[in-house]
Amino acid sequence: MLNQPNHHISFLKSALAVTHTYQATEQIVQWLAEQNARVSVNIEKIRFDQLKHWSFDKDLSVIRHDSGKFFSIEGIRVKTNWGEVPEWDQPIINQPEIGYLGFIVKEINGVWHFLLQGKIEPGNINAIQLSPTLQATKSNYTRVHQGKTPPYLDYFLQVSPDNILLDQLQSEQGARFLRKRNRNMIIRVEEDIELLPNYTWATLGQIKQLMQKDNLVNMDTRTVISGISYGNDAEPCSDATLEELAGCKLEPLAVDFYRSMTTTSGSLHDFDQLIRFITRSKCFFELEVTRVPLKDLRNWVIDSSSIHHRDHKYFQVIGVDVSISSREVVNWSQPMIEPAQQGLCAFVCRYINGLLHLAVQAKLECGNFDIIELAPTVQCLTGNYLNSRSVSSVPFLQYVLESPSSRLILDTHQSEEGGRFYKEQNRNVIVMADEELPLDLPEHFIWMSLQQAQTFIQFNNYFNIQARSLISAISFHRFHG
Repeated sequence: MLNQPNHHISFLKSALAVTHTYQATEQIVQWLAEQNARVSVNIEKIRFDQLKHWSFDKDLSVIRHDSGKFFSIEGIRVKTNWGEVPEWDQPIINQPEIGYLGFIVKEINGVWHFLLQGKIEPGNINAIQLSPTLQATKSNYTRVHQGKTPPYLDYFLQVSPDNILLDQLQSEQGARFLRKRNRNMIIRVEEDIELLPNYTWATLGQIKQLMQKDNLVNMDTRTVISGISYGNDAEPCSDATLEELAGCKLEPLAVDFYRSMTTTSGSLHDFDQLIRFITRSKCFFELEVTRVPLKDLRNWVIDSSSIHHRDHKYFQVIGVDVSISSREVVNWSQPMIEPAQQGLCAFVCRYINGLLHLAVQAKLECGNFDIIELAPTVQCLTGNYLNSRSVSSVPFLQYVLESPSSRLILDTHQSEEGGRFYKEQNRNVIVMADEELPLDLPEHFIWMSLQQAQTFIQFNNYFNIQARSLISAISFHRFHG
């Protein structure tokens, strides 16, 4: 299982591998372009009364599918003592099913490769993105839509426990989903398996390289690989071993990230202190969520083609008609969430006792399963975060926006989940702070090493999906393709 040293080393070797691979990283980019050229895609916004098999109920309280499956759009009223707004109404996605997000891993040329799918989601900005081997809701894989069974599903349904490398329940976007979770899995196969036309193999290192480009790797891939551990204090690799595994000399920063991922020596806080911080936050913050009919949501307007805030802020619910030639069902319609603007997700990190640490915040979102989850240093997904009030009032926002490019470890645009969100992307940033940044953090923030973060990610509902996405992007190699 994941705590076995050989799995740690095998994952590490894959994360370091960008040569001796099934194909070069540049070839994967070309493969994606070819996949896009071959597929036929047409996505149009439509009125709610044009949605096939979806409708408002008679009281305009919920939008749901005729089958009662998939998901519904409902209204909620939120009361909380977190933040500056104590009460608000909003629509939210209710999708109680637990879906599969799973990778098949196989050794190729002595290195673990991940089976990636080139998958189109209706909300993707650039059509095809790299998704997990299996990405399916329960309604999908039980064929409620009367479509084809998702490829490779049987490998996950029939996997033996000895071949499960990772198995976690992880949350989705807490501001848009009501207590939504997915089963994140990585399984290993040793036998040859059929490689379907819209699938390809890549090492973990190549996936991380591709995350240095905008919108190539989808959210579901990022959340699954965020749970991978590379070891702990009992089994650290020396610098020489790292370079031997990588086949080249690593940059000092890459080695420092590896150390932060695998050791607790030098951590500012011990694990008990972190648990107390989280417990205190969950006890201090209050969250009351009440169902409200969509038509009764305060400050929200329902018209023929949208449910939107009266000031056109935050997001809106829309309807889309979808035709995609490569999907299990080639034509359907559905509601989606369209953002009002691009967001920003950022980690600020710095050296403490010679070890890289992340500044992590305890963040309440209305759809969280257990009140708060640990989030990036800055997470601004709604509202205009560039206005003067936000820049001055959101901790670290000005620091991130004013950081020179020389301090940006990561600066890309990454898509949110394209199956429910329409053309939503957020700027993803990791900033390396200098030692002039004080160790004392604002209330409800705390410093954490990457190894400590990885420990919490192994368990349900500790790190939110935005934080996991950023952590998954930490790469040991630059991509110059």
